[in-house]
Order: sequence, then C-alpha cells, then structure tokens
Amino acid sequence: MPRVSVNGIDLYYEEHGEGVPVLGIHGTPSSALLWENAALELAAICRCIVYDRRGFYRSGRPEPFDAVDLAEHVDDAAALLEILHAAPAVIIGRSTGGEIALYLAHRFPELVQALVLLEPAVFWIDPKALAWAMELRKSVLDAAAGNPWLAAETVIRAALGSHAWDALPASFRDMFTATSPAVLAEIRGEGLDLSEKQAELGAEELGQLRQPTLLVSAEDSPEVLRLVNSRLAGALPHSESVLVSGGHLINPAHPAVLDFVRRFAAGSL
Repeated sequence: MPRVSVNGIDLYYEEHGEGVPVLGIHGTPSSALLWENAALELAAICRCIVYDRRGFYRSGRPEPFDAVDLAEHVDDAAALLEILHAAPAVIIGRSTGGEIALYLAHRFPELVQALVLLEPAVFWIDPKALAWAMELRKSVLDAAAGNPWLAAETVIRAALGSHAWDALPASFRDMFTATSPAVLAEIRGEGLDLSEKQAELGAEELGQLRQPTLLVSAEDSPEVLRLVNSRLAGALPHSESVLVSGGHLINPAHPAVLDFVRRFAAGSL
C-alpha cells in the first residue's frame, strides 16, 4: 500500500491516470476507500490522487491522538501535493474535505487551480447551519460519552439518515466505526466543522479566492447543507452551482464534476 511521510504522519494514498492533477479529499467520517470507483472514473480524464487524512482508517495518527486542527489537515494536503509534484491541482472536497479544500485554496493559492466543493462543511457561513452543526456536535459527544465507537455512526445518521447507515455493508460500517477516534479528535480540535472553535473566512477573504469553483448540492441532503452552498455562491467570485439527485454522499465523479474537470483541462473556464 503506497504511503508517504507528511508532517510526521504516514498517509495512505492512491494515484490513478495521468494529465491534470486532481486531489480528492474525503469527509468525516470516511476514507479514500469510498472514492475507489470515482477515482477510476476520474482517472480516465486526469491524474487522480486520493488519500486517507491523518487519523483516518489506513493513515497514521499521532500519539496521543487527542485533537486535530483544520490547519493540520490543510498542511498535510499541501505537503502531499508538493511531495507528489502534483501542484497546482484541481481539489475535489466532500463535506469536511470541502472545508479543507477551501482553506487550502486560501492559504496556498499557488497549489490550487480549481475547486469542486461537494456540500462543504463550512457551517459558520450561515447561522442556521452553524446551529445545526453545534447540535450535531452535542449529539456526537453525548453518544461517545457512553461508547466512543459510536461517534462516526452518530454523524452518518445525522447527515445521511438512519436508513443509510442501516443499509451499509457490514465492512463499510466497520470502516466508519474505526474512524471514531478521528471524529472525536476533530471535535476536540480547532477550525473544523464540528469543532467548538470554528474557522472563518470573511467576505473579503472569500472574494479574493480566484480559483474557478463548482459548488455541488444534493436534493435530499439536510437543508442546511444547501444553505451553505447558497452563501458560498454569493461570496466566491468565480463559482457556478449545480443541484444533483441523492443525498449528502455526492459522487466525486458525478457527470457534472467530470464535465467541470474536462472544461477546466481544456482551458474553457
């Protein structure tokens, strides 16, 4: 299994295809395991790199693993792009991965050509969304107080619905459950979607992001996730939006995403 040492952590990663580099950043809880089929589809039109973030599934975690901050995830993504000579890249981020992608573009604009944000978890941008996130934070902490391994399941039931969790294959439920320590570390850290201390970008900072951006929302997701994208659409100067069928687990190789990547690679954006 390919690994690379980044900021003191061994990250698991996969690379498929060639051409314009594309980096996929998974959500919380999750793993690049869920991106396997999408990575192969993307590889038909680009050089697709996916990885498990620090603390998640096949990647290493620091000891002790008490907390992880948004800045650490952003630094890891930047270092991975540089080590693999994959910058500047198109960054596809889903949920928490979308939050990391947005801040990567803010802090390291030279590494990011374009953004695809699949319902990014930047809840601070809308009061209703932030209230929803803080209620979810409380639910996760309450569940974890009785059994820490319920943290990941609690997040998925809130974001995707209990029916989605119950329908998952046992191997996927096991994978998600194994990421519970990382879920709790993010909650105890700073800047992430369920952290008590949220990171924020002001209107001026968002307006300075020059990368072409595709904002993707899903019809069956919680309403607050669509509110976030609506706010971002009004703040990012070079964004376009699309609404797709299904729920929050948006396909990173959805036809709308593939079309965006093709248009970007062709220089038509």
